[in-house]
Amino acid sequence: MTRFLASERPGRPHGQPHGLHQRHPLLAAAWPVGGLLISVAMAACNGPAETQAAVATPATAVPQPAPVRREGNLIVVPEGSPLRERLQVAEIALQPLQTRLSAPATIEAEPEKLVRITPPVAGRLVRLHHQLGDAVKAGDALITMDSSEISSVRAEHAKSQAALLHARQEFDRQKLLFDAEIAARKDYEAAQQSLAAAGADARAASDHLSQLGAAVQEGSRGSYVVKSPISGRVVEMAGSQGGYWNDVNASVMTVADLRKVWLSASVSERDLAHVDVGQQAHIALAAYPDLQLQGRVQYVGELVDTATRSVKVRVAVDNPEGRLRPGMFARVGFDAPARQAVMVPAAALLQGQVSTRVFVDKGGWRFEPRDVQVGAQQDGQAEILSGLAAGERVVVNGGVLLQ
Repeated sequence: MTRFLASERPGRPHGQPHGLHQRHPLLAAAWPVGGLLISVAMAACNGPAETQAAVATPATAVPQPAPVRREGNLIVVPEGSPLRERLQVAEIALQPLQTRLSAPATIEAEPEKLVRITPPVAGRLVRLHHQLGDAVKAGDALITMDSSEISSVRAEHAKSQAALLHARQEFDRQKLLFDAEIAARKDYEAAQQSLAAAGADARAASDHLSQLGAAVQEGSRGSYVVKSPISGRVVEMAGSQGGYWNDVNASVMTVADLRKVWLSASVSERDLAHVDVGQQAHIALAAYPDLQLQGRVQYVGELVDTATRSVKVRVAVDNPEGRLRPGMFARVGFDAPARQAVMVPAAALLQGQVSTRVFVDKGGWRFEPRDVQVGAQQDGQAEILSGLAAGERVVVNGGVLLQ
């Protein structure tokens, strides 16, 4: 084909191939199309190289500075680092800190206002005069028992009284005879001694009866009434009417006056200096999260529990509605005196696996990571016990980006 394009004779039109127009008119007519196809084919063969050449070579990227770099123990934020726009630094200062000590506590009834009714003798519970939850007054009958022991004690008391009466009559008779010089002195003295012994036996029998709380009643035999020593409510009931009670160390029922209760708190010995008798206490209950109560410290223990290193502190709390029940768990707070402390925003603290640290501004966008000891926290601020001093500047926002 190249030869055809190159073979031209003088006198012929420029660009006409030799003999082609005369011999093959169809080929001559198809020449423009064939030339176009050849051009397309050549373009296809050369296309990839030309396309690659046409793609602009990207310009070499300008290296960006690292966000931070290390210089010994310091973290440096270089010029142009995006962290310079995100870090916030503030100066720390001494601030007044009002802390509230907190201790776990348990609600208890006042010891003198809780009585476990324990019959001193065994016997049958003939009648229970009150049921669980009933209000009682001091002196009200609680239990009527039938006890053979009470019957024996009453019999001994009756015998002692009869013996005393007989001894007194004999003494009076011997005294008359002795005064009339009829009876011998030894008979008079013997009657006197018998009277004294009978009197002692009678007093012992009466005391025994009184200790049991069993009044002397004609015809009562073994019947025995247990009365309430205080006013309050029946808060526990163990016995059943008609049953036999033979455990003199166990209580049939419990009566308590819960209009005022105690909270027994375990205060750490390190906080003991901030707790005094008469101090106000703030009480929070797990059973009533929205209920805020106040009380007063009534007693601070004298002994330290060697196992828990804590001291028992009792707080008296009014309980007019009876919502506080013995055995409930609570937390008691005591306000400690205000003091000056180094405070930082809590957001400045970075908690590690073994320590808490902050980043201290050393100037020139250089920061020192420093471990600190944290104390009390309140209102988004944290007390620094060691590691920082007032006047130093620390990263208060974005410090995590420096790690």
